[in-house]
Amino acid sequence: MRQRRLMNQINVVPYIDVMLVLLVIFMVTAPMIQSGSVNLPSVDKVPAPPTDAMVVTVKSDGELGLRATSNSPERVLNRKDLIAEVSSAVSATPGQPVVIAADKSVKYELVMNTLNDLRNAGVNKVGLQTQIGKSAR
Repeated sequence: MRQRRLMNQINVVPYIDVMLVLLVIFMVTAPMIQSGSVNLPSVDKVPAPPTDAMVVTVKSDGELGLRATSNSPERVLNRKDLIAEVSSAVSATPGQPVVIAADKSVKYELVMNTLNDLRNAGVNKVGLQTQIGKSAR
């Protein structure tokens, strides 16, 4: 009796059959796929630009300053007067944004206390300035 020799080649015919079946399935189902539509907003519904933010500055010695707009000069205030000024501005203009700009050598605790005081005063939009821009100098 003769011994049967083992084949050492890969039989690719079953793989080709599977790929052809998958190709036929994709070709049949591709026309049935629904295309999505995107509803873009119209130009009429553009929201108004946000109001100019008030800038609270915290200096390295703990001194607080306030600029009502980016073009107004900075006024040095104590904590109580600063909170009173900002809360009156927010009550006059609800949604008034306030930005805290602190020197990089200021303790984190001072910045967070200022942020907490502004939140307790009723300011809803408080942000932190991360880098001094040309207009902030």
